[in-house]
Amino acid sequence: MHLDHATPALPAPRPFYRHLYFQVILAITIGAFIGHFQPDLGVSLKPLGDGFIKLVKMIISPVIFLTIVTGLAGMGSLKGVGSVLWKSMAYFLTFSTLALIVGLIVANVVQPGAGMNIDVASLDAGKVTEYASKAHATTLTGFVLDVIPTTFTSAFVEGNILQVLFIAIIFGVGLILVGEKARPVITLFEAASHVVFRVVDILMKAAPIGAFGAFAFTIGKYGVGSIINLAALVGTFYLTAAVFIIVILGLVCVANGFSIFRLISYLKAEILLVLGTSSSESALPSLMEKMEKAGCARPVVGLVVPTGYSFNLDGTNIYMTLAALFIAQATNTALSLEQQILLLLVAMLSSKGAAGVTGAGFITLAATLSVVPTVPIAGMAIILGVDRFMSECRSITNFIGNAVATVVVSRWEGALDRTAFNAALNGDAPRAPFAGPGDLHAPAGLQLGEASAD
Repeated sequence: MHLDHATPALPAPRPFYRHLYFQVILAITIGAFIGHFQPDLGVSLKPLGDGFIKLVKMIISPVIFLTIVTGLAGMGSLKGVGSVLWKSMAYFLTFSTLALIVGLIVANVVQPGAGMNIDVASLDAGKVTEYASKAHATTLTGFVLDVIPTTFTSAFVEGNILQVLFIAIIFGVGLILVGEKARPVITLFEAASHVVFRVVDILMKAAPIGAFGAFAFTIGKYGVGSIINLAALVGTFYLTAAVFIIVILGLVCVANGFSIFRLISYLKAEILLVLGTSSSESALPSLMEKMEKAGCARPVVGLVVPTGYSFNLDGTNIYMTLAALFIAQATNTALSLEQQILLLLVAMLSSKGAAGVTGAGFITLAATLSVVPTVPIAGMAIILGVDRFMSECRSITNFIGNAVATVVVSRWEGALDRTAFNAALNGDAPRAPFAGPGDLHAPAGLQLGEASAD
């Protein structure tokens, strides 16, 4: 008897209109039209964007905690934890500093604020008082102490990413030290992880609605016309961020055996969501899930992504030095090379001190100018009107920078499954979104610290 072994049919590709990236593009486009032609209606749609961001922030703490705890417990030893952390921080420090330098160089070469001749006395300093007060309240010492939560549960209640990260690492280390007796707890958390990621799947279905409301508000409130007067600054910032991503991060990607463009294509839905909501946090759970699906080991994803959201702010750092020198140029404030270097050094510290603070870009700029009084802090009123439009670029650059960092650190740790990674970037990976976390260990049997074939 001859038996025919039929090849199982591949699932039919989803129609384009069911993809998240198409839905978000459509939502942003409709939101922009409503915001432009019906600004009052656009402004009234703000609760849609705010509501979606609150929904995502609601689930971020459980995602981070469960991913890190189960990931560290799956490692079985403390050997790889310190390695991942110090390599991550070395990467963050290097590229955050490089971003500050790039902003400084571009501002000196392009000089977007030259010729504006703005009198500082004519500016309404009251508009930036709120940001300046937050900046004064945010110190490096205060930031370090704030990493420690008041109670074990307060970090989850307040939604402080760094505090949740701190608790998760300690708890994960505790599970490792307890050993086999902790197995029931690990099993429980693993099961909970599947439930939490399914909840993320449900919440992400509302992403187009959130992007629609947020973008309609932005255009309705500030208007595209508000960019015209400061087009030189906005254009310079967007171009600088693009060069940083394509050239600098692109070279990092090439050195690690992949293409920045393929990575961007893989994360296009999340990038569009960040564009629509002006918040990189809106895509944090999705980024962690996608990085795991792309072959990055769970412990690395769990440690690098949340830490990067506070310490690897490439877009924010470019903005800080570029905006500071723009204000100096616009107000005819001369800065020597020594003063610019001082500005750079202060920005390196202040960018860490305000990590995780809402509106961190503007607040860290205020903190920097408060310490370097040569540049008038009142000059921030010049860019307040277009800061919202630069916020999207800051968030997207930060988001892409953290995605690159996750892949690079995974490769350094020998915890990158190249087969899964290449399949994901080539569009061949399974497309069921948020199906749940992967194996507790490094993908494809890799353990942290082993060498992977590149």
